[in-house]
Amino acid sequence: MSQPYMEQSGDGDLLWVTTLGGPHIVIPESVCRYWNGVPEDYPNDDDDEGDYGRAGEVDGYIGLIDVGPDKALVLGDYPAGTTFLPGHNIFVRWIAADSDADILQAATNMVGSAQWEEELVWDIREPVILFDSVHGYDYIRSEEHLRVDLPPGRYTVRAAYAQTEAADMVIVQLYGGSDPAGYVRDDLQVSTLEYMYRGSSELLSTPGTQCS
Repeated sequence: MSQPYMEQSGDGDLLWVTTLGGPHIVIPESVCRYWNGVPEDYPNDDDDEGDYGRAGEVDGYIGLIDVGPDKALVLGDYPAGTTFLPGHNIFVRWIAADSDADILQAATNMVGSAQWEEELVWDIREPVILFDSVHGYDYIRSEEHLRVDLPPGRYTVRAAYAQTEAADMVIVQLYGGSDPAGYVRDDLQVSTLEYMYRGSSELLSTPGTQCS
């Protein structure tokens, strides 16, 4: 039987997580069970979009919202296919490009010169899951998503629109990684990236996951 996920230490063969037209959400693994996406009866008399509506209220490229006892990162503005480059700690959001190679090369080249437009601080204590915010936690296992394992710490998250001759994209970088108590870590690279394929019968084989 094939494994439901792969570990990725480089930047090749990454999965692009798409959406049905709304924002992505990046949620700490243990609180995924609090995320309900859009209500099953939507559209309803109250026009209540549930958690999906809360994500959609984020104005801009990035924002934090409450999910259970923790905070989740919303990747808003563009409903763009999104992946993560472990070597650079960046989410790359595909606006326009002819190929994966073009946009990934452009993204890595632009990190050092990007005009960062938005910035926030996010405490990360565990692996996080990226997926389409329209889905509730009970659907995550069968939909596209990425599991990103970062060293715990306090990260500055910043976002920028970037354009080259080969590609247009939004770059969201996580940097810093200091412990919330003030201790600065020196192991700032992603330790693993695991990614799931649509149609997987299991979510993760990682012990203790709360997204299933």
